[in-house]
Amino acid sequence: MSTRQTDINIHLEIWRQKDSKSTGDFETFSLHGISTDMSFLEMLDVLNEKLTKKGRNPVAFDHDCREGICGMCGAVVNGIAHGPEPKTTLCQLHMRHFKSGDTIIIEPFRSRAFPIRKDLIVDRSALDTVIQAGGYISVNTGGTPDANTTPIASATAELSMDAAACIGCGACVASCPNGAAMLFTGAKISQFCLLPQGKPERKERALAMVTAMDKKGFGNCTNERECEAVCPKGISISNIARMNREFVKASFF
Repeated sequence: MSTRQTDINIHLEIWRQKDSKSTGDFETFSLHGISTDMSFLEMLDVLNEKLTKKGRNPVAFDHDCREGICGMCGAVVNGIAHGPEPKTTLCQLHMRHFKSGDTIIIEPFRSRAFPIRKDLIVDRSALDTVIQAGGYISVNTGGTPDANTTPIASATAELSMDAAACIGCGACVASCPNGAAMLFTGAKISQFCLLPQGKPERKERALAMVTAMDKKGFGNCTNERECEAVCPKGISISNIARMNREFVKASFF
C-alpha cells in the first residue's frame, strides 16, 4: 500500500518588483519540509517568515478571506492564473498538487489594465470602475417584498446565480491574450439583466459598463476561451455573448 508524501522540498522563482516604477525580476528561493496539507498562501507565509527573520523584505501578495470567496488573492503559477487546479482560487490551491523537487514559477497577473504595485500585487481597481458604472440596481427603500410576488423561472434564476458567482479576481483578464475583461463584465451584466429587478436599467447598464471597460484599457474578446478555463467559479463565456446582445440592443433599439 502506497503512502502519501507529507513533506516536500520545492524551489520557487518569484517575481520581485519594488514598486510600479521599478524594473522587476525573478528571485529564486528554496523551501524544505513543506507540508502537503498547506495551502499555497500558507507556503508563501512560511517563506515570508524565513525572509523576515533574516531581515529581508517579505514577498508582497494580496489575500483576505483565504476561503475562495473574496477574490483578493491571485497570481500566475507555472503560467496558469490561480495555478493548475481547475475552478480553484490560489488560496484554496494546496501543496499536495506539487511534487518534491518541483520548481514553481510565481508571477503577478499581467495586463495593461492591472499595473503592478509590488511583487505579486497588482492594482485591480479598473474592475471596480466597471462595477461603479452600472453594476447595481435602483430600488425604492421600504419593506422586503414577498419572494413570490415576482415569479421567476427556475432556469432563469440559476443562470443569474451562476453569473453572480463571479468574485472579480481578475484571472480572466490575466489569462486572456488581449487582456479582456469581457467575461467579468458579461457576468455582472448577466446577473442583473436576467432578473425582473434589473430590467428597468438594462440598456443604461450595458452601455455604461462596456464603455467603462473600454476606457480602462481592457482588450476585446477573440474567443480564445482562456478566461473560462481559469475562472475559479466556472463562469461561462455564454455571458460574453449575452453582454454583446445587450450592448447591441441598447445601442440601436
